[in-house]
Amino acid sequence: MAIIRLDPFNQLQRQFFRPLLNEEEWPELTMTEGLNVYEEEGNVIVEASVPGISENDLEITYEDGVLHIQGKSEEKEEEKKKNRVVHRMQRVSSFDYQTYLPRPVDEKNIEATIRNGVLTVTAPIAQEAKPKKIAVKTG
Repeated sequence: MAIIRLDPFNQLQRQFFRPLLNEEEWPELTMTEGLNVYEEEGNVIVEASVPGISENDLEITYEDGVLHIQGKSEEKEEEKKKNRVVHRMQRVSSFDYQTYLPRPVDEKNIEATIRNGVLTVTAPIAQEAKPKKIAVKTG
């Protein structure tokens, strides 16, 4: 089981070191918090942290080896007293994960489930990407 986890410099380090280098020498880094990709029993598994997001607010696509997971949730609360707003609150949660899958997968059999705030995408590894045994002949 191979676990791939992206852990680049944190935001503070990037802000500190970026002024010291030419922009062309310092590539743009992106952080992928809450996303794990690993292989298990012939499947590529992607786990994404999606707290408070329902399955109806998720959009999952797979194209050219890239898995794209988007979600957005809005919560509004307003209390009025005689046409005067006393309290107004709006909470918006959103995320946009993109990751390359480490092996070709069977696109027709990709499944996604959500449980306890964790989205699990299971993609079976394509037959052509699985290891093949090669017989050795004597000559």
